[in-house]
Amino acid sequence: MSPILECRNLTKKYGGSYALSGLNLTLERGEIIGLLGPNGSGKSSLIKLAAGVLQPTAGEILLSGKAPGAETKRFVSYLPDRSYLGRQMRVSEAVDYYNTFYDNFRPERASGMLDSLEIDRRARLSSLSKGTLEKVQLILVMSRDADLYLLDEPIGGVDPAARDYILQTILTNYNENATVLLSTHLISDIENILDRVLFLRGGQLALNASVDEIRTEYGKSVDTLFREVFKC
Repeated sequence: MSPILECRNLTKKYGGSYALSGLNLTLERGEIIGLLGPNGSGKSSLIKLAAGVLQPTAGEILLSGKAPGAETKRFVSYLPDRSYLGRQMRVSEAVDYYNTFYDNFRPERASGMLDSLEIDRRARLSSLSKGTLEKVQLILVMSRDADLYLLDEPIGGVDPAARDYILQTILTNYNENATVLLSTHLISDIENILDRVLFLRGGQLALNASVDEIRTEYGKSVDTLFREVFKC
């Protein structure tokens, strides 16, 4: 079986600047992976390339052996870092949209999570707070039975009280044979759900290690190691 994600000399350039520069990376199935790095390190570019939103400048990215496109969208569930739903939609209409558009969407799963967070299905998205809107979007994304979940800052605008619930949602609503790749700056908040971390610096891979390896070999938490590597 092909790796869920593979980058071969992957390069993305914006004007005269490189977001990614000759990145080589292989990710297997069945892990929750933290994509970590300072601003401008290439995290969002990598996720957008995997989602098929961007095209490489050079090199290639493969998802289960296929280039991002219509076929990969069937098994990739993508949460961008900005709102992507029509603001005049009601929550119930957003659920219906996903149910119609994706064969692997599970409306009963979405319904359970909406109930748990007491989100009104009749509310228009424009009336929701930023945090609640992000919760709705995450619920939609995690209610698909996907092979790869791409989550760009999934807890960035969420209040601390809801973070544990959202992280538990990520843990309990993905197939154990699937992979979750999530970017965040809130490392200490997500460290306990991660299996592996990737450090990006200047568009290149600075570290690819399991959380257990970091704790054993470095004797440090992921957050502490990150702060030392990037001098935070």
